[in-house]
Amino acid sequence: MNSHPTQNPRPTTAGRAPVRPIYLDCAPGIDDALALAFLLATPGIRLAGIGTVTGVVEAAVGAANTLNLLATAGRDDIPVAVGGFDPTAAARKSCPALHGENGIGDVLLPRSRRHPVAESATELLIRLAHEHPGELEIIATGPLTNLAEALYLDPELPRLVRRVTVRGGAVFAAGDAGKYAEANIAANPEAAADVFAASWPVTLVPLDVTAAHRLKETDRRALAASTGLTQQALAHMLGTCFSYYEKHSRSRRMSPHDALGAAFATGALEPERMPTLRIGVDTSAGPRRGQTFFAKVDGAVNVDVLNGQNPHEARVLLSLRRDAAPRLLERILALAPAAKSTAPSTAPETAARVPQPAFAAGLSDSVAA
Repeated sequence: MNSHPTQNPRPTTAGRAPVRPIYLDCAPGIDDALALAFLLATPGIRLAGIGTVTGVVEAAVGAANTLNLLATAGRDDIPVAVGGFDPTAAARKSCPALHGENGIGDVLLPRSRRHPVAESATELLIRLAHEHPGELEIIATGPLTNLAEALYLDPELPRLVRRVTVRGGAVFAAGDAGKYAEANIAANPEAAADVFAASWPVTLVPLDVTAAHRLKETDRRALAASTGLTQQALAHMLGTCFSYYEKHSRSRRMSPHDALGAAFATGALEPERMPTLRIGVDTSAGPRRGQTFFAKVDGAVNVDVLNGQNPHEARVLLSLRRDAAPRLLERILALAPAAKSTAPSTAPETAARVPQPAFAAGLSDSVAA
């Protein structure tokens, strides 16, 4: 098994472990929402920025979902940027019975007072990479449109980024966007091909590993019993998912694909099989469009940040040593509830905007900001 060598440690302050800056590129999305909650609850990292991409919903709606989710956790410090509209991805109709019309199970979230930042997701990513040269880590849980555009606009980006974790693709597993392709790659195969061709350290977390782990009804109930608004919202989102799967497969459980990818990127999950493979993407107009295909790489792989790595090569996570679900649930449950404001002018307004029965009502307050 080939693996990335350990990078030179960054300096610490006052004996504390270094805080890792992370840019999240996502398409919320119920499993994206789980990934976001996991990252918010993870010590030692800092979400420096979040960009949205057209996936389950359009990028602007995804940005509204993200801002509203951050509001449930009291995290108004994280900039959120809208990615470019992708008509190809937008044309791929999601299943409303699974994701809801708003992408998050038609759950009513507290409406954030914030709007997306003026810069695009691509501009935000490039700016953060220059502000944190050699340190910024990218976690991508949706189509790779924004990352490919950033590579086009700033060819120096691979040298500046510490590592990239992509949740997508399939090695031996069947696709979930047709027989061959995984949905994130299939949404924009050309963008995925560009991202894998760049000389930055990439780890791919495909369906082979994510589909093998499940959140169950007992996990949903644990989230529902939490005092945190974020956890309660996630419980109702999972309820929409579980109802869909119960109807179609008689099982109230789902694979937390994006949360697993994000958790692995933080180091919270231990790999069992993770070879270095050469990755290609089918960009033809044929039936295999969006399929990822792989070849074994022999010998050690050079992946230090300054010199990059061989294009198209990536670590590919195929299995974990332990079930990921308990770790995911434990971390998300540990997310601290949002601090209540003591200002009399805002507390009543917040209470009025966030009625607790709204989650169960299945209504949507998630609109493009």
